Amino acid sequence: MTKSIEATLIAQLKQLKIVPVIAVDRAEDIIPLGKALCDNGLPVAEITFRSDAAAQAIRLLRQAQPDMLIGAGTVLNAEQLDAAQAAGASFIVSPGFNPNTVKACQQRDIPIIPGVNNPMAIEAALEMGLTTLKFFPAVASGGIDMIKALLAPYTQIQLMPTGGIDVNNIQAFLAIPRVIACGGSWMVKPELVRQGEWQQIGEITRQAVKLVNQ
Repeated sequence: MTKSIEATLIAQLKQLKIVPVIAVDRAEDIIPLGKALCDNGLPVAEITFRSDAAAQAIRLLRQAQPDMLIGAGTVLNAEQLDAAQAAGASFIVSPGFNPNTVKACQQRDIPIIPGVNNPMAIEAALEMGLTTLKFFPAVASGGIDMIKALLAPYTQIQLMPTGGIDVNNIQAFLAIPRVIACGGSWMVKPELVRQGEWQQIGEITRQAVKLVNQ
């Protein structure tokens, strides 16, 4: 992995502070959804491979919003990685730490932020040269106290907590040194996407951006 690609990604995430974690059933929904995010100050998306529409959604969003930071989430294997990269994803996020997926990303020169929630996974990630990690599932794994406990001995890592984060706790997570951004889905809830509530999504996004930049 060229360090400049990774450094650019980290700088972008630090500036954005929130990464909307998106699952779409219909790929075409990503176009108005992406517009709602970009128009309201959040030009970033993590489109998860929890649905069969993921790769096509990434492709459509890359065409519609070429300057947007687009990641692929819930990537569990090299096959999904290849589909994500071919569709135009700029980075990969995984729920856990799978050395095979990490190796595949390193071979393809695309940044990966794998999920960890314990010392063993952190040390496995460090062994492979990774220092930017996803803390998942954040709240269920002990939340802020657990993050502080893990960051103390591992001074070289930085984290992107995801899972159970919303308007009520995101500021507290972001206040921790070396938390670069938080993943969240409250502004892109599947029911809002299914119902085409783009205006409401835009409003929630605008409020979220304002909240984290206070």
